[in-house]
Amino acid sequence: MRGVVFDGSGVRVVDDLAVREPGPGEVLVAVSAAGLCHSDLSVVDGTIPFPVPVVLGHEGAGVVEAVGAGVTHVVPGDHVALSTLANCGTCAECDRGRPTMCRQAIGRPGRPFSRGADPVYQFASNSAFAERTVVKAVQAVRIPKDIPLASAALIGCGVLTGVGAVLNRARVDRGDSVVVIGTGGIGLNVLQGARLAGALRIVAVDANPAKEEAARRFGATDFLTSVAGVRDLLPTGADHAFECVGRVELIRAAIDLLDRHGQAVLLGVPPATAEASFLVSSLYLDKSVLGCRYGSSRPQRDIALYADLYREGRLLLDELVTATYPVEDFEKARADAEAGRVARAVLTFQAVSRPAPGARPVTS
Repeated sequence: MRGVVFDGSGVRVVDDLAVREPGPGEVLVAVSAAGLCHSDLSVVDGTIPFPVPVVLGHEGAGVVEAVGAGVTHVVPGDHVALSTLANCGTCAECDRGRPTMCRQAIGRPGRPFSRGADPVYQFASNSAFAERTVVKAVQAVRIPKDIPLASAALIGCGVLTGVGAVLNRARVDRGDSVVVIGTGGIGLNVLQGARLAGALRIVAVDANPAKEEAARRFGATDFLTSVAGVRDLLPTGADHAFECVGRVELIRAAIDLLDRHGQAVLLGVPPATAEASFLVSSLYLDKSVLGCRYGSSRPQRDIALYADLYREGRLLLDELVTATYPVEDFEKARADAEAGRVARAVLTFQAVSRPAPGARPVTS
């Protein structure tokens, strides 16, 4: 089968990839569509260290082909969105409703794939850039079949991370002010999360002025090309500032833009050894700097919620799908993503029609 493999020196689309059958508590999924997230590119450029060779991709949706023993919540033929969270479900963190903190879900890459006699690693417990992948049952979340799979794929990372950071981690309240630095795939979802939460002033900041239209569509009330102008709009500072780029100088800017009781939420991923600085005294007015893993989400709950919000017309998914590419055109999708020409590039493994913006299903 086809898949996108990084071997440590380059990325290739191969056609000799194999995946094992699902074991107990696992699901085999035929992937229909998968979003190209910056984290995939961060593996390639070394920002995210990962063993190789590895099948990339972690933001996908598809159709269940087979289930292992003990799996009852999905059956073959179900449409599912995939999460990257292979949490155990039984540890103290899972029991507290914090599956993103499960130690069984972090830093334990498996190798369900092979090329000939050589095993191949799975990225983020997912590897959605393959025609088929095996995931833990908890990672496969059933979604209504009337949601286009190219749109549903984006729930599994960009939406969970961006919207979840707003609703679950920062807990933005009605009337709050929000600054979003960076309006790529994650930033756009932070914007619509802030809109869903009822934020009154939502300021988007991106160096690319061409991104203003999309930022406003997703919820921005204001758009700036530099953080330097934020204080003109919010003289006392923001209640929440989200850094979605991963640059240490922008992390500092997010902290400096906070009002009293403000929160800076870090979503961008700088190099693993990067260090950021700030004035310690600037935090003494009850300000906070918050890390956030995967939107502090509970995927089985949150993916189903976001699917319902989409079907009600309140969550934008179709509008995130800027372009679709057959998997063989991975390099073109990568170039477009790196150049900032797309909100999300979506790779497809079979005929997946691109949804028309706003053409979401009607709920019964």
